[in-house]
Amino acid sequence: MSAAPQRYRLQYLPLFWDDLNAAVSYLKYVLRAPEAAERFVDAVEAGILAHLENPTIALVYKTTRERPLPYYWFEVGSYMVFYVVFDDVMEVRRLIYGARDLTRMLP
Repeated sequence: MSAAPQRYRLQYLPLFWDDLNAAVSYLKYVLRAPEAAERFVDAVEAGILAHLENPTIALVYKTTRERPLPYYWFEVGSYMVFYVVFDDVMEVRRLIYGARDLTRMLP
């Protein structure tokens, strides 16, 4: 008999919500694409929930900076979602446009 799979709780840093709001505002008001903004939010949510099932399967963001926890990431369109896993928590930390200088954006 196999053990039940680990269940993770989902948490978000406020910075993630700031990132998401900025991306949605850009799509909605600058590009004037409200439908694309809605699809983007749906895709981000679907990606997060899919990774919640097994969060450590995602790629680890490689950096020379010492971190107490590895940053896992996955793509949603041109954006990257970053999160960490500790205990029974998957904590979503950032949503960053892929063309940005990530070394300056990730503390």
